[in-house]
Amino acid sequence: MASKMTLRVQLLLLQALIVFLVTLATGIVAGAFQEQALRESYKDRMQAVAQSIASLPTVREAFDDEDPSATIQPIAEVIREASDLAYVVVADADGIRYSHPNPYRIGERVSTDPSIPLSGEIYIGTQTGTLGTSWRVKVPIFADDGTVIGTASVGILESELNDEFMRNLAWLIAAMLAAAVLGVFGSAWVTSVIRRRIYLLEPHQIAALVKNQETTLHGLSEGVITVDGSGRITLVNDAAARLLGTEAAGLDGAMAADVLGEELYTVLREGEDAGRPVIVGSHVLVARSTGGEIDSADVGATTLLLRDHTELHDVVRRVEAADAIIAFRQRLGVPKGLSAETLDRVAAALAARPDASATEIGDDLQISRVSARRYLEHLASSGRAIRALDYSTKGRPSTRYRANDPV
Repeated sequence: MASKMTLRVQLLLLQALIVFLVTLATGIVAGAFQEQALRESYKDRMQAVAQSIASLPTVREAFDDEDPSATIQPIAEVIREASDLAYVVVADADGIRYSHPNPYRIGERVSTDPSIPLSGEIYIGTQTGTLGTSWRVKVPIFADDGTVIGTASVGILESELNDEFMRNLAWLIAAMLAAAVLGVFGSAWVTSVIRRRIYLLEPHQIAALVKNQETTLHGLSEGVITVDGSGRITLVNDAAARLLGTEAAGLDGAMAADVLGEELYTVLREGEDAGRPVIVGSHVLVARSTGGEIDSADVGATTLLLRDHTELHDVVRRVEAADAIIAFRQRLGVPKGLSAETLDRVAAALAARPDASATEIGDDLQISRVSARRYLEHLASSGRAIRALDYSTKGRPSTRYRANDPV
C-alpha cells in the first residue's frame, strides 16, 4: 500500500529533522563553550585586578595608618569602575573591611570566610555576600616580611554574568535559526534534485517498475543483453544465459568481449537491425543490436537481442532434403497440374530479376502467388533455380528464388 506522504515530503521532513537536531546540538555545545569562556575571561580579569591591588605599595603601607580605609577606599573604587567589576573589597587579617562599593559596609567584618586567602592561597569560586551571589577571586596581601596582613577580594555578580551570557546567547540563537533556515532550503533543493533523478516517481511506482521489468525480462523467450559504455554487461535475462550455455550470474558484470563470441561481439558493436544468423554451440541464433558505435564514436549503452532459430533451421533442412528427392524423381518431366508454357514464362520472369519471391513473380505474370510458388518450387527442384531464406523479414523468414545459370 502506497504511503499517504509523498516521497518529496518524506525527504524534506527527514532532512529538516537532521538539520534541526544537528543545529540544536551544535548550539548547545557552542553555548556551553561560550559560558565557560566568559567565566574564564572574568576569572583572569578578576585575578589580575586582585593581585595588582594586593601588590600596590600604597595599599600595603595604608594598613599601618590610623584610618586605612581613607587611603584604600578611593583606590579600590577607581580600580572597580575601570575594570567593570561588581566590587573590590580589601580587608585586614581579622576580616575587617577597608573598602566596599557601599561605604556604610566599611569597618564591618566580611560576610564570607576569608580563611583560604589568609592562609596564603588564592580562592576562586562562587559565594553569596552582601551584594548577592557572585563569581569572585580572593588573594592574600603580604607584608614586606612575607606575613599575611589582609585580603583583596574582587568579583562580579552572577546575575550580571548571566545577563551578559544571555546577550551573547541571543546572537548564537539568531545564527542557529539562520543556519536552520538555510538547511531547510538546502534540503528542499536536494529533494528536488533527487526527485528529478528518479523521474518524479514515488517509491511504490519504482518498486512496481522494477517488479514488472524483472517479470518481463525473465519471461521473454528472446535473449536480452545490455552492455554499458565501458563494454561491461549490466543486464542479462534467463533466455540469453540459456542460449549462451551459461548462468546469468556469470554474465552479469562481466566484460562482453570476454564472454560473447567474436561474431556476437561484432554484432553488438557494429549493430544489426535486420538480424544476423550466428551459430553458438548447438544453437542457430539470429542476433540483432542497436550498435555501440556511430561513425567510430562510442554511443554508450547497447542492447543485444538473441532469437533461437534452431528448430526452424532443422525444419528447413528437412524440407530441402525432401525437395531434393522430389526433384530427382521429376527432373525429366513437368509434374501433373503444371503447364510447360507457364513454366517457361515463370523461368523467363525469374531470369529477368536478380532474385524474386513468389508474390513478385505472380504480380509480373498476373497469376496467383500459390501458382507462382508451385512453378518456382519445380524450377528449384529441377536445378533451374536456387532457393534461399530471407531472415530480414519480421516473423518467420521468407523464401526467395534466383535463376541458376549453368556455367
